[in-house]
Amino acid sequence: MTESTITAKGQTTVPRQVRDQIGAGPGTRLVWHVMPNGSLLVRAKTKSLLDLAGTLSSPDGKVVPVEDMNAWR
Repeated sequence: MTESTITAKGQTTVPRQVRDQIGAGPGTRLVWHVMPNGSLLVRAKTKSLLDLAGTLSSPDGKVVPVEDMNAWR
């Protein structure tokens, strides 16, 4: 297990071992979640939703307009 210390300014360094395992480098954003039981979950935000564009396709090649996707209409 690795650990780091929070400075007086509220900063900490992500240990190299952790950075290497998650592929984090300069500019990587971290998302912090405090769980109901008090534990902490930190995720590296390495992809945006736009990175997923075009990764899925319809098996039959049919395109569905956005208006048809809205269940409330």
